[in-house]
Amino acid sequence: MSNPSEALKKDLVLTRIFDAPREIVFRAWTDPKHLAEWFGPHGFTNPVCEVDLRPGGEWRHVMRGPDGNDYPMTAIFQEVVRPERLVFLTYVPDKEKSLFEILNTVTFNDQAGKTKLTLEAKVLKSTPEAAPMLAGMEEGWSQSLERLTKYLSKS
Repeated sequence: MSNPSEALKKDLVLTRIFDAPREIVFRAWTDPKHLAEWFGPHGFTNPVCEVDLRPGGEWRHVMRGPDGNDYPMTAIFQEVVRPERLVFLTYVPDKEKSLFEILNTVTFNDQAGKTKLTLEAKVLKSTPEAAPMLAGMEEGWSQSLERLTKYLSKS
């Protein structure tokens, strides 16, 4: 991408089909024990993963990169409809302000025992310092969903 700020103006929509019932896919997204195993780009781990699954509850996690750096992130659940839909606002705190705010909507649709997952991410606010992170948002989510596919195949 030649201009990361241009890419940030577009909403991200990803769709995947998982060979697992939606209750299992939903649990993989909402149970911190499962979520910590697959969330994040390739090579990342989640030494901290806490989920308070209710509207107004928080999902706090720290992703640790292959370089050993930690990347804290917090999400606040706006909507939780088991096992159909999650809506959460993610942000990365940086001193007194947030680097960005993204409204994420994840839908889980049953398709004959498989799950069609649609992820929509809309950037609501961002600072210039957030541009590199946001420019990698599509790749990061794509890799997370690849990791989820592998995780579900082992379950």
